[in-house]
Amino acid sequence: MKKILKLVIGNKKTKRWILLILIGMMLTCYEFANILVTDRLELTDLVKIIILFIVGFTCFILGLIFFQRRILELATNPEIMKSKNPINSKGPNIVVIGGGNGLSTVLKGLKKYTKNITAIVTVSKYGKEDISTVEDIKISLEALAKNSDEMSKILNYNFMDNNGRQINFGDLYIEATRNINGNLATSVQKSNEIFSMVGNVLPVTLDEMKIFVELENGMIIKDKDKIADITEEKVTKINRVFINPSNCRTAPGIVDAIQKADAIILGPGSLYTNVIPNLLIKNVSKSIRDSKAFKIYIPNIMTQPGHTDDYNVSDHIDAIIEHAGNKIIDYCICDNGDIIPEFIRKYNKEGSNLVEVDSQNLKGKGIKLIRADISCVEGEYIRHDANALAKTIIELICNELKFRDKQNDEQYLLLNSKLKEAKKVGKKKKTKKVANKHIARHKKTSKFVNKYSERIKSIQESEQTRQQNIKNEEQKEKLMNKNNKK
Repeated sequence: MKKILKLVIGNKKTKRWILLILIGMMLTCYEFANILVTDRLELTDLVKIIILFIVGFTCFILGLIFFQRRILELATNPEIMKSKNPINSKGPNIVVIGGGNGLSTVLKGLKKYTKNITAIVTVSKYGKEDISTVEDIKISLEALAKNSDEMSKILNYNFMDNNGRQINFGDLYIEATRNINGNLATSVQKSNEIFSMVGNVLPVTLDEMKIFVELENGMIIKDKDKIADITEEKVTKINRVFINPSNCRTAPGIVDAIQKADAIILGPGSLYTNVIPNLLIKNVSKSIRDSKAFKIYIPNIMTQPGHTDDYNVSDHIDAIIEHAGNKIIDYCICDNGDIIPEFIRKYNKEGSNLVEVDSQNLKGKGIKLIRADISCVEGEYIRHDANALAKTIIELICNELKFRDKQNDEQYLLLNSKLKEAKKVGKKKKTKKVANKHIARHKKTSKFVNKYSERIKSIQESEQTRQQNIKNEEQKEKLMNKNNKK
C-alpha cells in the first residue's frame, strides 16, 4: 500500500491532477462558506461567488476524472507495477489469418500490445506423396514466443539421420506431439502452454485438406509448389482456388475466437495459398462477415510471381470477395510506396513488381484505405516492418474507439498508453541515429533519405566502383589499340 501511495503521489502526471482537485475543493468550500457567513450579499458579490464556485467545482471534477485515468494507466503499466505484463492481458482480442513471413511479422509486432492473439493458419497436403505442411504453424510458434530468435533456431535446426537425410527438429516435434495428443489442434494448444506463448496458434481445420488451383485455361494444379512454373509456362492466370474436400470442418476454437475478436486481420501472405484457403473452410467466412470486429486486410508489398502477376490492391481485394463474399473487409492498410528503386529492380528481374495502390478502384466497395510507412528492407528483401505495422493497426483500433466516444474505456487507455511509449522509443532511436551520423541540425533531409541512407550510400559506392571499372577497361582497350598499331 505504501509503495502504491508513493508511486501515485510521486508521479509527475498525478501531481498536477491532485493539485487541480485541491484548488477546486478550496474554491468551492471558500465560496460556499462565504454564502453561509455573509449576512448581506450585493449583486456583484453574488455573481463573483457563483463564478468562483462553478470554476472550483469544474476544477474538482476535471481533476478527479484525469486523476482516475492516470491511476488506471499506472495500475496497468508493466514497467511501473513490476508485474507479468498486465497491459497485454487486458489488450484487444485480435485474430490474424495469413501465412509465411507476413504472418510472422504481424504477430511479432502485435504481441507488444496484447497477448490476446489467435493465429489461424492453413495445414494442407500437396504433391503426389501427399506431404503435409505445417510450416505456418512453426512460423507462428516462433513469432509468438517470448524469445522469437531462440525459438527460430530450435524449430529450424536440421540434423542428419543414419541414412544421411536431413531431419528438421520443428517438423519432428510437431509430429511427435500430434502422435502423443491425438490431433494437431491439441498438440499446438499444448505447445502454447509449454513454451508460454504470447497468444495462441490454431490450425484452421483438423480434416485432411488439399489446396487446388484452377487456371483461366481450365487447368487444375494440385501441387502448390508448381503453380508459378505452370502459369508462366502456359501464359495464363489463376482463376480460382478451392479445397478438397469442400466441406472441411473448422478446428475447435476457430469460430469462438472470431466471434470474440475485436479485430480480424487478413494477410499479409500468399493470396491463393495462405489467405483465401482459410476462408473456404466451413463457417470461417460467415463468422467473419457476422462479426462486429474491425476487419483489416494487409496486402503484400510486392506481387508474387505466377500467383498475383500485375495485381493491384483492388485485384487482391476482389479475389478475396469473390471467394469469401462481401463485408469481409472494412479497412485496407497499404504501404505508401516509399521504397528505393534499386530493390524494386531486383524484384523485377524475378518477375515481381510493386503492388500498386489503385485507390480509385476501391471507391464504392465500402472499404477504407489507410496508407502508412510500414515497409523496411531486411538484407536483400522488402518486408513489412513489424513495429510500424502493429502501431498502425493499434492506432486504427484507438481511433475507432475514440470515434465511438470510448476515450474513457479501459482498453482505449491501455492501448493509447502503449502507443505513446512506442512513439517515445521511436523518437529516441531516430535521435540516436542522427547523433551517430553527425547530421547538422539545420540541414533538412527527407524521410526517404533518413530511412535508406545507408543503402543509398552503398549503392553510390557500388556505382562509383562500376564507373571506375568501365574507365579502366576503356584505358586497357586504348593501350591495346596503341600497341597493335605499333
